[in-house]
Amino acid sequence: MLKTTIQGFLTAVKGLLLTVSHLFGAKKSRESRDIRQKDYFEKQDGVTTVQFPKEKMPIPEIGRYQLHVEIDDCIVCDLCAKACPVDCIAIEAVKSPEVIGKTSDGSVKRLYAAQFDIDMAKCMYCGLCTVVCPTECITMTNQYDRSTTKLTDLIYDFGEMSDEEIAQRKQEWTKFQAEKEAAKKK
Repeated sequence: MLKTTIQGFLTAVKGLLLTVSHLFGAKKSRESRDIRQKDYFEKQDGVTTVQFPKEKMPIPEIGRYQLHVEIDDCIVCDLCAKACPVDCIAIEAVKSPEVIGKTSDGSVKRLYAAQFDIDMAKCMYCGLCTVVCPTECITMTNQYDRSTTKLTDLIYDFGEMSDEEIAQRKQEWTKFQAEKEAAKKK
């Protein structure tokens, strides 16, 4: 019994000494290290928590963070919303009777983006939406700190149309369809 008690006490002291040595080692060798360095994980002496927001970890180039949509390049194909496993992308398209423009890669735009919302509270940062986008208008940025107390603040609206514009575009499409049907009957 005495042997077990002594061994338990020595184990506790050994653990405390390890903790104290790590504490003082961290205070002594506090330096900013880039995570992209080859020996980043080899140096364990003095490793501490990053003091956010005063200090920030370097962001890897292949990191997945905040989504951004360049709405002028979007052809409203809805592939990103279909690929999203958590349904955090909501898109509503309004058809146009004629071509409304071209994207930066030369794709023809025939749909208006009446609604293009991304709920970053639901997003799991998988990047599937960026992979399937044919015009590469949806990308992941290096922004990762979007702290807020309201979940509705994490819904980002990339659509640029007002309610009046949406109603007008829908009316134009309905009129075009009616004229097309009338021409078929003649």
